[in-house]
Amino acid sequence: MKTAICPGSFDPVTMGHIDIIERAAALFDKLIVAVMHNSKKMSLFSTTERVEMLLLSLAHIPNTVVMYSDKLLADFIREVNADVAVKGLRAMSDFEQEFQMALINRRLNRQMDTVFLTAAEQHQYLSSSVVKEVARLGGCITGLVPVCVEERVLRKLCNTGGAL
Repeated sequence: MKTAICPGSFDPVTMGHIDIIERAAALFDKLIVAVMHNSKKMSLFSTTERVEMLLLSLAHIPNTVVMYSDKLLADFIREVNADVAVKGLRAMSDFEQEFQMALINRRLNRQMDTVFLTAAEQHQYLSSSVVKEVARLGGCITGLVPVCVEERVLRKLCNTGGAL
């Protein structure tokens, strides 16, 4: 049984994430969608909220499991006995950063491989940061995130006065 991990901060999960997760789930027997801690980012949503949004958004994909980790990806992949990490790429700038991460992860865990999936054309521009900024400025995020996520983003920004 081949198990893959699709790691990310998912703050919030976007339709671009969903596309990569659906395609990765079709390639592997089991896909662990891992909400990872990223000390470089100020999250809008708590870990629990991000896990909940993913569970709702991925309910239609039976071979996915959602987990949280505050460990190094190389350690987490070993802990859950996964074979590979799946990362989505939007642009060359993503590739440079993700290639560097794949190399350091491989150094930390020699059994770990990374597979890259390119974002679908309609999601090339899409990121969680873009979604939050558009919503914060009153723009429409319909179709950029799952419906259950859209409601939560708008409610959260309304409750925080638009602050990220």
